[in-house]
Amino acid sequence: MRAIWTGAITFGLVNVPVKVYSATEDHDVALHQVHDADGGRIRYQRRCEIDGKIIPYEHIAKAYDDGERTVILTPEDLASLPAERSREIDVVEFVPNDQLDPIMFDKSYYLEPDSKSLKAYELLRRTLEDSERTAIVNFALRQKSRLAALRVRGDVLMIQTLLWNDEIREAEFPSLQERPRVSQRELQLSEALMESFAGDFEPEKFSDEYQEELRKLIEAKLEQGDAIDTAETFGEEEEKKSGGGEVIDLMEALQRSVERSRSKGASPESKASGTKTAKKASAGSTSAKGSATKAKTAGGAEKKPAARKKPA
Repeated sequence: MRAIWTGAITFGLVNVPVKVYSATEDHDVALHQVHDADGGRIRYQRRCEIDGKIIPYEHIAKAYDDGERTVILTPEDLASLPAERSREIDVVEFVPNDQLDPIMFDKSYYLEPDSKSLKAYELLRRTLEDSERTAIVNFALRQKSRLAALRVRGDVLMIQTLLWNDEIREAEFPSLQERPRVSQRELQLSEALMESFAGDFEPEKFSDEYQEELRKLIEAKLEQGDAIDTAETFGEEEEKKSGGGEVIDLMEALQRSVERSRSKGASPESKASGTKTAKKASAGSTSAKGSATKAKTAGGAEKKPAARKKPA
């Protein structure tokens, strides 16, 4: 990996020099645009609308236009901003981990300690881990002032840039103003269905199906050309039925889903749990019957005459 930024974490008089690395990468297949008739590559040109010339990158500047006037901002202008010149990751406050809403998370970066700051780096990492807190920090990266969360991931400190509060939209939907009534039975079925899908999240179990199929399609076209038979390449699959115009009752849909999930077979643990639950329920039922009988007898109900012993 190549460091994209160098600076230092600062809070109080403590200074921890670090290097910043991108923590994620794109795995999508790189595609480009071509003319469908002859396969010619489509190129986008940076042409000036005044003199008609194609402009190289080194002569392209940014500008702000208010409708009447245009202000050109050169790379030197932008680099002169105080925030851009700062090489500090300034800690603003330490907050409990659970106070951060995941909707605010944006980009992730790893922090590598400078060889001279290993002890300070480890001290900060241990302190954050033991206190279960996250540091809210300010720093400038790529011509933007950033708000970020400095937190622990395993043995590494990392930064996750945060969206600003005014960048998050409010979910204002008229349909949510009405709260439909949910019965206890519907809630129980929904919970049972959810429980049948319960498990521990293991990211390695999941893969990008679309990108895998795209690579398979590209390899097949490289071998077979445009005469490729996609049905043979991917195998024919029966189209998923959407149900057409049939309207299924929610209770019925939940009931069917739970039954189908159970028919696939539960794990030994869940079966054992189910057996224990059934035994408890049976014991409770027997106990309830016994209590009812005692109560009836105590209430003065007629007792059946005792059966006579048969002669030997």
